[in-house]
Amino acid sequence: MNGSFAPRQLALALDHSISFAREDFLSGPSNSEALALVERWPDWPDRIVALIGPKGSGKSHLATIWAKAAGARVLSAKRLSITDVPAALATGALVVEDLEATDLDERALFHLINLAREEGAYVLFTGRLVMADFPVTIRDLASRLRAVPAVILMPPDDALLRSLLVKLAADRQLALDEPLVSYLVNRIERSFAAAHAALQRLDDEAMRQHRPVTRALAAELFRTP
Repeated sequence: MNGSFAPRQLALALDHSISFAREDFLSGPSNSEALALVERWPDWPDRIVALIGPKGSGKSHLATIWAKAAGARVLSAKRLSITDVPAALATGALVVEDLEATDLDERALFHLINLAREEGAYVLFTGRLVMADFPVTIRDLASRLRAVPAVILMPPDDALLRSLLVKLAADRQLALDEPLVSYLVNRIERSFAAAHAALQRLDDEAMRQHRPVTRALAAELFRTP
């Protein structure tokens, strides 16, 4: 083996502190309607509403802001069971996170919606797909899902994407200068997931090479053909 090659350094998987405080939420045209919905509670169009958007679009951040204001419990949709529904609604407000069409306990969801209606509880669903499109087999559940008002979080515009990159970097204790931010905005997909992935890739490679996060490093990683 050629001795001139340095051994590959493995980047450590570190936890990064992410703040879900209201003052740390980045607002823009893509999420202004969703933010307005959360902030005008309890003046909602319905006691049961949904926030729909792609991964990393801020649904959980908004749900956390609302849960704090409403004293809501937070439950993963995967843990929703028919026996736990009364306890889940005990405070009169509930967040159900990441509701998906697959592996859905239809009976539990149907019971949850019905009991929330009976008790006048508030429920905030989050998910990536519009609930009205779920291929459920319980016909009455299908009609209930179609009746839930949904606010869609859209892809970020340039200004929000720039702010998002700076915030994600700060969460990792990284500093991005203006040339680097501009370079990334012009080369990554215009989505929240792409911004997260780009910062992850930059951070990992910088640690692997023991280099600072710079435009030069980004050019090596995101060079277009």
